Amino acid sequence: MSKIKVAIAGIGNCVSSLLQGVEYYKDKDAKDAIGLMHWDIGGYRPSDIQVTAAFDIDERKVGKDVNDAIFAEPNCTAVFCGNMPKSGVNVQMGKILDGYSEHMSEYPEKHSFVISSEKEPSRSDVVKALSESGADMLLNYLPVGSDEAAKFYAECALEAGIGFVNNIPVFIASNPEWAGRFKERNLPVIGDDIKSQLGATITHRMLGDLFKKRGVKLDRTYQLNTGGNTDFLNMLNRKRLASKKLSKTEAVQSILDDRLKAEDIHIGPSDYVPWQKDNKVCFIRMEGRLFGDVPMNLELRLSVEDSPNSAGVAIDSIRCCKLALERGEGGVLHAPSAYFYKHPPVQYPDDEAYHMLENFISKNWAAEREVYQYQNSQT
Repeated sequence: MSKIKVAIAGIGNCVSSLLQGVEYYKDKDAKDAIGLMHWDIGGYRPSDIQVTAAFDIDERKVGKDVNDAIFAEPNCTAVFCGNMPKSGVNVQMGKILDGYSEHMSEYPEKHSFVISSEKEPSRSDVVKALSESGADMLLNYLPVGSDEAAKFYAECALEAGIGFVNNIPVFIASNPEWAGRFKERNLPVIGDDIKSQLGATITHRMLGDLFKKRGVKLDRTYQLNTGGNTDFLNMLNRKRLASKKLSKTEAVQSILDDRLKAEDIHIGPSDYVPWQKDNKVCFIRMEGRLFGDVPMNLELRLSVEDSPNSAGVAIDSIRCCKLALERGEGGVLHAPSAYFYKHPPVQYPDDEAYHMLENFISKNWAAEREVYQYQNSQT
């Protein structure tokens, strides 16, 4: 099998977990692959993912080998594979735009960004870097609220003729105009806003579905989250939260038979607690009525390492994007988007999205893959 070549915008905690995972599972086999939803997707395993280009704006990361940069401050996620080999790919200076919230300069450097003095690249510079790297796709891991920066990199992916995997709550795959542009170029796009493997949103959705199936009337609910990584620090700027709050709220609303009024549902980040680092604590409360209109309530506390919780989902998403490239499928990949992301173009119940995804993966494209790989070998 050929490698899955990825370019990455934003070398933060989630990318640290992703790349540690690629190395961690390299010497394992299917029976030892704890924590993966799929060991094999279309013949590709986690270790088949290879970074060929990387972009960031922090001076502690720019110019470093990407496998060193993932451990640089302000990254603070769990280190479960510290002995990372050199990748041979240095992090390049990225485009700043709105990828940095000015309020973060008020916090100590170890918790915040230190903007690199390197010259910002133009769009043509980024497109050239993507093309020369041979990347199959660009992964967007910019901070929440990076609307203009996310669109900049989506534009670069289109111009470079590669797929786009949008892991943040800026609406690209779920925006008909952007989706149409990727369809027109016959390039796959997946998104938006990645779900964790077992996080607040998927848990809240499953509980909402349980209430519905068991005939419990949900009257009101909240989901509050705290954490100490740069994601939570960034989100102290409430102006950057509009799309994040919409994405998380819609993910839960879409599973309910009767949508709750705005005043009866509250979902979103609550506060930044520095000592929590990459640990995310979620509090969910659901109030409803059982048989005879008798009231009940449920309270749940979930504590997870935030970035590893998304990395296993990202590994599957990357491999699905590669399958689409091999098959010549362009535009939105609806099955992976519905199962892996909070704000896909079309929301499906999770069990239905799961079966859609398995059908997407299991298609027999062996002949097409041989043609695809032969053509790539000639170029």
